[in-house]
Amino acid sequence: MLRVTKLTDYATVVLTALAAGPDRVHSAAELAERAGLEVPTVAKLLKPLAQAGLVAGFRGAHGGYRLARHASAISLIEIVEAMEGPLGMTECSVHAGACGIESSCGVRANWRRINDVVVDALRGVTLADMLQPPGPDSPSRRRAIPATLATA
Repeated sequence: MLRVTKLTDYATVVLTALAAGPDRVHSAAELAERAGLEVPTVAKLLKPLAQAGLVAGFRGAHGGYRLARHASAISLIEIVEAMEGPLGMTECSVHAGACGIESSCGVRANWRRINDVVVDALRGVTLADMLQPPGPDSPSRRRAIPATLATA
């Protein structure tokens, strides 16, 4: 089964809580309460999100966190990569030379194409989109398989 980790899922929930109140700084405790998570979990999430430039942290008595840029400028691929590293459907989708049968493999190029489609799909959905309920034209609706993959 292909899925993002719980921490990536939780990171998206925390980021949507920040995006719902973009003009103010939120404490980790407030974000934990809004997201239904434990404070240590939220603190663990905020570190890689800040390192990736998705959230900005502020110290002091009125410190906390807010989005580093508008929610419409943050794509889901950025969130996934902040939490998990580069997206790779297979090891060879990301790192050449990581597989013993790479030189004789007949499917590597197709896995790379599939990987690119998934990355593009995640790039096409923003954090702002995640705040909206899915509509009939929403990116969250199932899409047809691109012709380039359907005929491969």
